[in-house]
Amino acid sequence: MWSLEKPTHSAQSTFVRCISRVRNGGLAARLADATQTVTTASARFDRAARSGRLHEIARHDIVAPDISIDEMGKVYTQRMAKIGAPGRDIYDEIFASAPLGRCPYCMQRSVATLDHHLPKAHFPSLAVAPLNLVPACSDCNKAKLDALPIRAEEVTLHPYYDDLGDEIWLHARVVEVRPTALRFTVIPPIGWSEVLAERARNHFRMLGLAALFASEAAEELLNIRHQLAMLHEADPEDAVKDELERRALSCADARPNGWRAAAYRAWHGSAWFCGGGFLPAV
Repeated sequence: MWSLEKPTHSAQSTFVRCISRVRNGGLAARLADATQTVTTASARFDRAARSGRLHEIARHDIVAPDISIDEMGKVYTQRMAKIGAPGRDIYDEIFASAPLGRCPYCMQRSVATLDHHLPKAHFPSLAVAPLNLVPACSDCNKAKLDALPIRAEEVTLHPYYDDLGDEIWLHARVVEVRPTALRFTVIPPIGWSEVLAERARNHFRMLGLAALFASEAAEELLNIRHQLAMLHEADPEDAVKDELERRALSCADARPNGWRAAAYRAWHGSAWFCGGGFLPAV
C-alpha cells in the first residue's frame, strides 16, 4: 500500500457544497439540519483512524435528525460523483491525488473510482466525508465492498493514516520448477506491532495481491527472458545474477516494496533461477 496526503477539504464544506443545489425545499432543509451530524462523524472517523480504532465506529441507518441511507447515498452519487454535480470538483481532486494515477491499495492498477473506506451503506454519515474517500481501482473497490471490521486487526490499511515505511515487508519466493513462478507474501519487519502485521496480511489477502503480483511478475519474466538467456550464454557464472541485482537495486530505489523490487530480489537470490531456471520448460 502507498501512503497519500489527506484531502484538504473538510467534511462540512464538502457536504454543504454537495447539497447547495437541492431544489426540493423540504429535502434541502432536512439535509441542512444533518450538517452537524456529518461534521461530527468525520471528526470521530479522524480520531479513530489515527488511533487504530475504526472498528469501534458504530453502524447506523439514519443520519440525524432524519436522513436515510438512500438519501445520503444520493448526495454522493448525484451531488458529488456525477459529472457536473456541485461537489464534483472535490471528487476530481481526491481522484487525482494518487501518484501516477495508480491505486494506492494495490500499487498497480489504475484509479477508476473513489472507495468508501467504511462503506456508505453502513456508515451513511461518512458518504461524502473526504477522509473516508480514497482513490482506488475498480478491483480493490469491489474486493472491499461492504467489509465491516469488528476487530482492530480486520481494519483495511488506509492510505491517509497508515505508512508502512521503506523497511522491506513485501517478499517473493522463487518456485524452482519449470515453468517457474513467484509466490508473494507479507513478512512484517521486527518493529511492527502485531495489530499492524495482521492488518497488512489481511489487506494482502482481501485484495488478492499475491495473485496480482505473481501475474505481473510472470509478464515481466516473459519480457526479459531473451535478454537473460543471452547473458547466460555469454557468461553462465555471473552475468544473469549481476543483471538481476542491478534491476533489483533500481526498482528498490523507486519503490522498495513494489512487486518489481520484490521479484528482482527473489530472482537474484535464487542460484537455481540465475543458473538457467528462468528458461521455459523443454
